[in-house]
Order: sequence, then structure tokens, then C-alpha cells
Amino acid sequence: MLILLPPSEGKTPAAKGPSINWDSLSFPELNPYRAKVLEALGTVSAHEDALALLGVGASLRNDVERNTRLHAEPAAPAHQVYSGVLYDALGYSTMTPTQRRKADESVLVVSALWGAIGFGDHVPAYRLSMGTALPDVGRLASYWKPQLNAALASRTEGELLVDCRSSTYAAAWAPPASRTVNVNVFNEADGKRTVVSHFAKHTRGELARHLLTRRGKAPATPEQLLKAAGEMWTAELVEGTARKPHALNIILSS
Repeated sequence: MLILLPPSEGKTPAAKGPSINWDSLSFPELNPYRAKVLEALGTVSAHEDALALLGVGASLRNDVERNTRLHAEPAAPAHQVYSGVLYDALGYSTMTPTQRRKADESVLVVSALWGAIGFGDHVPAYRLSMGTALPDVGRLASYWKPQLNAALASRTEGELLVDCRSSTYAAAWAPPASRTVNVNVFNEADGKRTVVSHFAKHTRGELARHLLTRRGKAPATPEQLLKAAGEMWTAELVEGTARKPHALNIILSS
């Protein structure tokens, strides 16, 4: 089982430590493509209209300025750098050592800057969304798609892929539909279902934590994933097709 996560919008910079070691990153074959994005991001972030070009507000000026020196910024494990609703619910810091090792082995983060990284990979905090277009790179989802198809093929072969990414990050890589389960979260009240974006992030984080900390073997099929999710929530499985992934719908009641 592999759990696919999006990065968080907000990131926690490392207070100190060595800068990024490119050779230590998962999928080192992506390094030339990472370097091109990093260079383009640094150029855009130094521009006088950087905030507008990156689609962020004035409150994030310091984050954008940090983008200009990422080669020298301290790096920390991805599970520390990424923060926010989903990652708080996942709660890596409160896991046992055995559970953390499982998380490091089982979680992949699809990233606008790095393409894809492991949960234990050391990276600096940065500000960049997959929906951004950069000079000489273009739309990042389109840029990364062929690279991720090649890099992730062997790593994901034979694995059940639990896809907790948002649509923005899902656009960068479409894993094999037969082995992929997209996680959806709905709120149900008076027989009507609505999508809940905030609680969807939280619930996806809780699901990831449950899958990483529960006893027994990790789910290997969509049906086993449904059974595992059913230990915590009301859930249903929508069968996929040759081209469309399965869907795990988690239903929250209000």
C-alpha cells in the first residue's frame, strides 16, 4: 500500500541544519527536472511582481523571498516541513517508531517543486503551487506528468494506491486506475450529501493515520481498504473502470 498526499500550502521552515542533499532524495532521476523548476522559481520570486506571478498575497512575502535562496536554506524531513489540517490529523510526531518507519515507507508526496518525494526526504520550506506556470517550464502539472509517469512506475508496481491528493495535484500524475482508490469525503444531512473541503483534508489525514497505525496487514485491494475505513467511518466503495480509479467515499454525518 502506498498513500499519495498533496503538500500543504503552508510549510514550517527548519530552524537550522544542513541544506538540501539532492542525492538523498527519493527518485533521484527527477533531480534535473527539480533543478529546472527551482531555478525558474528563484527567478520569478526575485521579480518585483513575484507575489502576483505566484498567485499569493502580501502576507506571504517572506515565504516568496525564501524561494530565492532555497539552495542554502536548512532542510528538514517532509513530514516536518509540511503542516496544516491534513498533516496535523495524520500526526506523524505522535506515532511510535515502528509506525513512523511504516509512514516513511508508505507515504509519497506529489510536489510542485520536487515532483514526488518520500515522507522522510529532507527539503527546505518553499512556496509554490502545482497550478502555477513558470517561465521556461510552463504549467507545472503538465511539466511533471511525463516525468512522474516514468519515475513512479517501478515504485508503485503491484501496490494499492490510496490517493488523498487534491485535484490540483492529481493532475500531475494519473496512476494505474485498477490499483488506485481516490478518497472522497462527504457530509450527509437530511439525506443530502455535500462536499466538505476543510473536513475532507482533515478526514484524509485521519484515514492516512488509521491505515499507518492500525494492527494487521495493510490493505492490498480496494475491498480491503473499504473494510479498514469502515472500522472508523461510514464508507462505501465505488468500483472503477479500466480508465477510472475506484473511489472510497467517507460519509460524515452532521
